[in-house]
Amino acid sequence: MASIEIRELTKVYEMGAVEVRALDNVTFDIQANEYVAIMGPSGSGKSTMMNLLGCLDTPTGGSYRLDGEDVSRMREDDLAEIRNRKIGFVFQTFNLLARSDVVHNVELPLIYAGMPRSRRRAPVEEAIARVGLTDRMHHKPNELSGGQRQRVAIARALVNRPAIILADEPTGNLDTTTGQEIMDIFASLHDSGNTILLVTHEEEMARHAQRVIRLRDGRVESDTPVGAAAAAEPAR
Repeated sequence: MASIEIRELTKVYEMGAVEVRALDNVTFDIQANEYVAIMGPSGSGKSTMMNLLGCLDTPTGGSYRLDGEDVSRMREDDLAEIRNRKIGFVFQTFNLLARSDVVHNVELPLIYAGMPRSRRRAPVEEAIARVGLTDRMHHKPNELSGGQRQRVAIARALVNRPAIILADEPTGNLDTTTGQEIMDIFASLHDSGNTILLVTHEEEMARHAQRVIRLRDGRVESDTPVGAAAAAEPAR
């Protein structure tokens, strides 16, 4: 059974008298421990897809099954529990608390999950070590480089040991060298067994994935292995 099963997923927004179909009958599966890039131009539906995959929103039609559970029909409280237990989020803008050090930023999901302070230290230190920031544990975001801030965000995504990491343009605010370092971390996480869903508009970043799903006008335009996707690109 696939980890993620999307069937005829549709999302419609009412903009006054106008109906906007952000996603239009999208169907695909993602297996456990796959590394998938979701791409598309502005307005293609990739941000809407990210929100649905991350259980941050619910579809207008169709279904989304996550590990066999139909999350497309769940209430907000149940979706919040799924998010905290199964999905780690990494965003382009890091979304760190400016006045809190690395430890407190990373432990936030555990606090939301109700884990006692006495049990939080070990998973927090493990997550920080996995991204190579043990020597920066008590620094605040303004004392860190952009790449280090993104490492903190990745550690926060890992601290609950989720199966799925959903990364939205994770290198968008970083230079090329630092972006490559961040992608190396995702490769390591994939090697360790995580399912990686990478939302990006950068072809170079998408080549790190095993498979590329391209959206256009709310529909799947193509769904190909990375080697085949690269071969199909038009010459520049």
